[in-house]
Amino acid sequence: MTNNKTPDDLIPTNDEIRLKKLYQYEILDTHSETDFDTIALMAAEIFGTKKAFVTFVDKGHVFVKASSSRIEVDHISRAYGLCSLSIMEDDLTIFYDTHQFPELMKNPYISRPGGVRFYAAAQIRTADGFALGTVCVLDAEPRATVTDHQSRMLLLLSRMVMEKLETRMVNRKIVRAYDDRLHRLAHDMKNPITSISLYAQLLGSREMTSEKVFAMAAKIESSSKGVEKKLNNLLTDARSENSLVELVHEPVIITDLLLQMQQSFELSLIAKNQTLIINNELSVLIYADRERILDVLDNLLSNAMKYSYEGATIVINTSLAEDELIIEFKDEGLGLSEEDMKKLFTKFAKLSAIPTAHEKSYGLGLFIVKMLVESHKGKVWAESEGKNFGSSFFISLPTYKQG
Repeated sequence: MTNNKTPDDLIPTNDEIRLKKLYQYEILDTHSETDFDTIALMAAEIFGTKKAFVTFVDKGHVFVKASSSRIEVDHISRAYGLCSLSIMEDDLTIFYDTHQFPELMKNPYISRPGGVRFYAAAQIRTADGFALGTVCVLDAEPRATVTDHQSRMLLLLSRMVMEKLETRMVNRKIVRAYDDRLHRLAHDMKNPITSISLYAQLLGSREMTSEKVFAMAAKIESSSKGVEKKLNNLLTDARSENSLVELVHEPVIITDLLLQMQQSFELSLIAKNQTLIINNELSVLIYADRERILDVLDNLLSNAMKYSYEGATIVINTSLAEDELIIEFKDEGLGLSEEDMKKLFTKFAKLSAIPTAHEKSYGLGLFIVKMLVESHKGKVWAESEGKNFGSSFFISLPTYKQG
């Protein structure tokens, strides 16, 4: 317990790192929450005062997250907040009578009639020692003492706030993980389900021969298995504690993957009257997760088709550069602006181009491509001469050396 003097500098030397820690909890400028309000009320009850707060010290101001009584503002300048002093301390901060410190009398919240005379605060501190804010109590009358019980309880309440912050952050991560997986599920299911629907429509045609019916049935089965594999991959990712993509590597012939991709998009290409040309004379192996790389190829072709006009030609070129396999998806689509290039491969990116047939775009395809390619120690990039000049998307993957 200390009766502190005011430091000349209210900014801790580690403030930049401290602020990064604070921002991770996403607590600033949020609405009131019952758990934090209850802690403020408990602090007020313990100290027999009407005013108690849970505060967090931002770069330029102090945010009041919770209060035991109604307040007009939830922000005050960091320069005037006694909590700014408190986070500089390693122990409780206690001013029995603020008017005993001339340097504090410059603070309008202290010098004005009915201002703060008594102040006590416990730091809200992370496990690695960064003070994010305080649980504090104040009164318009000075006090002579603070009991050991009151001190212990104030420290306990500050630890409770920290526990609430940790729980809150974990819950948010869980919600986001589910949200991301739902978006990814919607994105990944779109093409196989569309294919199944188109095949089913063709099966309803009276002109279908028995041989064609069997062929269509086989393709429906293949698309259905594709849906099942994607669901299994999603469930595998969900079971991973660290949310990393789990890969099952094996030697894969790139020609086989390109052929499988082409077959799965056969009807979608016909529906949009688009032509796919694959220029591949390579029979190289890559050591990869077959289904994940197929996801990459599917996403890139889907993207090229989506942003190319009806009747367009999409070209896939393969080449070797030292020990890298390079695959290019070249379209005759809407092209990319400089601003688009900055946002490519980010989650839920909104680009200037609009799908030419008003297809749905979740802004996830290229993000998934980047994540999966980089998990295979590969690279992904794009080139475009500008709007309405088409685009080329490239991936490079290490080739597999046998023996």
